[in-house]
Amino acid sequence: MHRVSRAVTLAVGVLALVFAIPHAAHAQSGPGWVVLFDGKSIDNWNKVGETNWRVEDGAIVADKRTGKTPAYLLTKEKYKDFQVYVEFWSSDDANSGIYMRCQDAEKVTDRTCYEANIFDKRKDPTYGTGAIVHYVEVDPMPKAGGKWNTYEITVKGRHIVVTLNGAKTAELRNGLFAEGFLGLQHGEGVIKFRKVAIKPL
Repeated sequence: MHRVSRAVTLAVGVLALVFAIPHAAHAQSGPGWVVLFDGKSIDNWNKVGETNWRVEDGAIVADKRTGKTPAYLLTKEKYKDFQVYVEFWSSDDANSGIYMRCQDAEKVTDRTCYEANIFDKRKDPTYGTGAIVHYVEVDPMPKAGGKWNTYEITVKGRHIVVTLNGAKTAELRNGLFAEGFLGLQHGEGVIKFRKVAIKPL
């Protein structure tokens, strides 16, 4: 009886561990989904600003900014309504983010885009990791540093929902930006993006 009990306990523990690890839903590679990063090339992106973007071990990596301001990878196409799925790894001191509906293809800021932040050590933590900068605070702030994470973001009309590792962290109704480019940021520290997929709605 004890052996059976231990076996059941072990099985439950393994299942709990599996489901605790962020993973992509099947739909994210199904009908309607477009892979923006294939693990091999960043040719689908335009570079804005200066950093050492490169592909290593199937991930986009940046860890040494060479310009005075943050650098970005920006899509070549604009998107209006969409779902985006991103797998990312950040160092504890990383400053990064997912930028949405960016208005200017040459000058990207958190004032001309919506930004789902990746910034565990932001001086004002209310707009740190999981927040939509300038619009939706997060409290308590989740930490992303030192591990792989998932961002799943739905942008439809005036409604934006940000989900980090399966938990909703921010929700916004705002009509300032109706359409624009999608961007990945490198400001400080180490950032890696392992998968980026988008589904226009």
